[in-house]
Amino acid sequence: MRLKTIATVLLMMVLTSACSSQESEKPRVEDPPLPRAEEEKKVLAADLDVPWDIIKREDFFYISERGGRIIKIMTGGKKEKIPLILKKEVSQQGEGGLLGFVLAPDFDSSKQAYIYHTYEENGQAYNRIVKIKLSGDGWVEKSVLLDHIPASIIHNGGRLEIGPDEKLYATTGDAGEEQNAQNLDSLSGKILRMNLDGTVPEDNPFPDSLVYSYGHRNPQGLAWTEEGDLYSAEHGSSAHDEMNRIQPGGNYGWPIIRGDETKKGMIPPLFQSGQQTWAPSGLAYNNGTLYMAGLRGAQIRAFHLQNHTSEIVFQGVGRLRDIVIENGAAYVITNNTDGRGNPRPQDDLLLKLELERIVERE
Repeated sequence: MRLKTIATVLLMMVLTSACSSQESEKPRVEDPPLPRAEEEKKVLAADLDVPWDIIKREDFFYISERGGRIIKIMTGGKKEKIPLILKKEVSQQGEGGLLGFVLAPDFDSSKQAYIYHTYEENGQAYNRIVKIKLSGDGWVEKSVLLDHIPASIIHNGGRLEIGPDEKLYATTGDAGEEQNAQNLDSLSGKILRMNLDGTVPEDNPFPDSLVYSYGHRNPQGLAWTEEGDLYSAEHGSSAHDEMNRIQPGGNYGWPIIRGDETKKGMIPPLFQSGQQTWAPSGLAYNNGTLYMAGLRGAQIRAFHLQNHTSEIVFQGVGRLRDIVIENGAAYVITNNTDGRGNPRPQDDLLLKLELERIVERE
């Protein structure tokens, strides 16, 4: 009888322990699981080679690849490589290469666009912004808007966007020379603003200067709200990545302050990653929320501007370089072939995500 009682007690202890173990493995109510990437994504194109920027045009896409190619992707994933004919060869080194790409506002009639790329001159690396035109021969260089932007194997910036004011905005990194970010006479560590012919707009914050804001380490993403407010996503040092609201003439502190540090005359970030790493890249805005593509963070992170919260809304496909939002869908490119990721079969990919599905857990 005593042995039977002991056995019963032992059995109850095992069952209780098993139940406790199973209970501890349940996800917390306040931290619901993310949607599985396999269920949420649609692959529009595969086998891209270090893609960098997405442009969507009706039923097709243009994508810049860092090695110096512009790819046209049509319905069904068919790809056409369009020659890029430049007077300075694209130099793909480290984080450099063919980076930003944006179409002119009158592209339908002019067939013109703008690119940001790394090149070499007399053994020195630089970046430049060039106007190109689509012709029967390919994309052909027409004029140089700005050259001799400092370049390095790290921190080249490279994002190009045309704002609601129809000015061309460009992000530049500090190219590994931190102090240049605070130097208004240097093009490094800045967000630049120019007319579409490369000249200085009369209403820029500094006289006869393309500098729109400064004190940046390596800004990557640019996006505007419907009110015309400009935001930028930026790489920090040892984490402390940033989301900034950009003010004309604003000093964003690098390398003097980072994270939540403050100093008179310098603007702290709206959001910062603390000890985590997002490695921000492309940025898009939709209905009160900024959506950032993350490289090392391998995620799409949403930043809700009204209640000042942020969260991951998509992950599971590796490094993400750029994001475009149109008609309720998010278009994203992976960046697993850039030498820092772990390429899977058919990487890199152009994906379509239904925005409603990836944010439904909010």
